[in-house]
Amino acid sequence: MISFLLLFGGIAVIILSAGWLVDGASSLAKRMGISDMVIGLTIVAFGTSSPELAVNIFSAVSGATDIAIGNVIGSNICNIMLILGVSALIYPLAINNNTKWKEIPLSLLAAVVLLFMTNDVFINNDQAGDFLSRGDGLILLCFMMIFLSYTYILALKGEVPVEDHVEIIPVWKSLFMIAAGLAGLFLGGKYLVAGAIDIARMIGISEKVIGLTIVAIGTSLPELATSAVAAYKKKTDIAVGNVIGSNIFNIFFVLGITSVINPLPFNKTVNIDLAFCIAASLLLFLTTFTFRRSSIDRSEGAFFLILYISYLVYLVI
Repeated sequence: MISFLLLFGGIAVIILSAGWLVDGASSLAKRMGISDMVIGLTIVAFGTSSPELAVNIFSAVSGATDIAIGNVIGSNICNIMLILGVSALIYPLAINNNTKWKEIPLSLLAAVVLLFMTNDVFINNDQAGDFLSRGDGLILLCFMMIFLSYTYILALKGEVPVEDHVEIIPVWKSLFMIAAGLAGLFLGGKYLVAGAIDIARMIGISEKVIGLTIVAIGTSLPELATSAVAAYKKKTDIAVGNVIGSNIFNIFFVLGITSVINPLPFNKTVNIDLAFCIAASLLLFLTTFTFRRSSIDRSEGAFFLILYISYLVYLVI
């Protein structure tokens, strides 16, 4: 029971803390004269990925690398299959040309790059084993900088939705929220990972499965809430962009930072899940050419959900 409290309590604390960190840092940045657009592309984007980052750092430091890699791959699968599936059921998701021809292919490229980086023995005959090295992490972070530059250029042209209003709060409150947010991410990540490891040992399943399922879904709850509300308000660019941006951030930024801090050994069995992640990204791209072009219809959203449920059943059986 305590392990489940640690896990779900950790998820709740991380999500709440990420919101505090974003609100406090955004207000402070606004007071320093930084534009809403830059705040949206940096602080808010970082805040969306901070739950995955907190979990991954503690997983890597604790030696639970299967949770770290499983969390990112599982989150990316969850983002496409579950979140876009639910959002499309709420309202069909129109996909603009930039997202269709640039961002979705980039998220697919990110997953393919990760596949090559984590299979050193097969690709390079590296006898040291399969792992995501510090050098790999630096390369991923370089990709992240390219993506941020591309997004910034689009924002200048008005072709990407960004944070258009930042609430200014007192400086002392901003500093308190930043400190509380960082502390919450630290404690939430620590307790979530501890609970996940205990649950895996208690019920006899691998840490990989815990990372791919409960942890991945838990850290993706902010994206689910954002995309579902955006779909309900018929702001489909935000609903889709939130998910695709998160998938790119998860691989390039979260795994980049994590592997620079501590290189991550790679379990070959995760290749199946990584292949499913690549297939999900490819399916998303192909979906934009079916039925109503450049959109995800309700029937396609239902198909995504069926695939995701089938994948979860495969994992736990």
